[in-house]
Amino acid sequence: MRIELRHCLLLFSLLVSTRGIGQEPIDPTSATDAMHRAIDFFRTEVSSHGGYVFRVSADLSLREGEEKVGDSTAWIEPPATPAVGQAYLDAYTLTGDSVALAAAKETAKALLQGQMISGGWSESIEFEPETRKRFAYRVDSPDVGKRRNFTTFDDDKTQSAIRFLMRLDAAIEQQDAAIHEAVMYALDGVLRSQYANGAWPQRYSGEADYVQVPQRSASYPENWTREFPNQKYTTYYTLNDSTLVDLIATLIEAGDVYADEKYLDAARRGGDFLLLAQMPQPQPGWAQQYDDQMHPAWARKFEPPAITGGESQAAMRMLLMLYRRTADRRYIEAVKTALDYYQTCVRADGKLARFYELETNRPLYFTKQYELTYSDTDMPTHYGFIVDSSLDKIASELEELAKLPVDQLWKPSLAKPPKPSTKLATAAATLIGSLDSRGAWVEPGNMKSHQDSNVTTIIDSKTFIKNLRMLATYIASTR
Repeated sequence: MRIELRHCLLLFSLLVSTRGIGQEPIDPTSATDAMHRAIDFFRTEVSSHGGYVFRVSADLSLREGEEKVGDSTAWIEPPATPAVGQAYLDAYTLTGDSVALAAAKETAKALLQGQMISGGWSESIEFEPETRKRFAYRVDSPDVGKRRNFTTFDDDKTQSAIRFLMRLDAAIEQQDAAIHEAVMYALDGVLRSQYANGAWPQRYSGEADYVQVPQRSASYPENWTREFPNQKYTTYYTLNDSTLVDLIATLIEAGDVYADEKYLDAARRGGDFLLLAQMPQPQPGWAQQYDDQMHPAWARKFEPPAITGGESQAAMRMLLMLYRRTADRRYIEAVKTALDYYQTCVRADGKLARFYELETNRPLYFTKQYELTYSDTDMPTHYGFIVDSSLDKIASELEELAKLPVDQLWKPSLAKPPKPSTKLATAAATLIGSLDSRGAWVEPGNMKSHQDSNVTTIIDSKTFIKNLRMLATYIASTR
């Protein structure tokens, strides 16, 4: 029987080979060898103490996350450390490969080196001993002292770390006590930092003296300054960059993984805040952040008090998810009201402005000198002042949900093994052929924080993640 199966696999690899485009036939063993080469190179040459950054130069001499970093720093925001760890874990889940699992565990251990006493993660992890002394890392000392102790929820940093560690904890059946304890501690921090009204700040220092706030609905301020006030905004109720939505999603998953209702309760409170934060007519959407009066507020110099066409779409999708999980019609009714409004906001190009002026609903933009304007002709390029619209998809999901009986709203999805296909084999062969002699996927590109270095070829974590998953999917499809 084993001989027959081996022959079938060999026949399959020949049938889906890509000879027509100059590629040699590939079999699962060759694909696995290539996957191991890619993982080994990324672990030994690209990582810093098991952590990762956004990209490195092809010669490995330069590194960057959101900013320039040295070889003793790892970055948190995807596609850096947690995202790479998740790709290793996905490869293991697909293939059962022990090399991929070892890489995932190594990345998890790196994350544990950067967990803050406040519960989550900051922007980066510093591994150089003297530099580490400035940060309140749990593994170094239980006392904060004068060390920096900020957990940040911005840009899916802490949330992505929790999700990866949580999924790894489940995959290894909680057999690593340090990983399991770190997840529990991080989730406790998320619960601790939630305001009484269900919102979260952008970042959290472990102090709980400001979480008791009134239940107040959003409203328009009597007036607001069009001049950037340059004031602290990190304690505001934050939807910006999908901060709150990512936290709710993480808690829903935690409730499923650990069968603990307290995480689902906190997720529902987050959803209830979205209801509070929905602005009244004539603009029943959401702002990026709110002050303690529940008025839309300034954050950075290019993020004014406004109704957002960006984060609001993520808010609507999350409300639909919460409706699936709770059957609470308040969530779906809020989406109906918001959709009617946002469909009047679509630009001539089918997209949405990131910002709409309070009450007038005129699209707001910035000039390259960061002056508010109604014109989109002189915008900075580092930020998305115009965003894609997914309103049609949201409307379709809303229509589908409205027709479903309550008992059919939520069914856990079971992962199906990938099916073999010529397209998948072709993609795998191309990926294997594009690995260099080191096991690296090198591509044209520059480095934003190293513009003076004339870098023209890079190794990008985003590309590695995509390619590793594709290769693992091909291997899994041959079984």
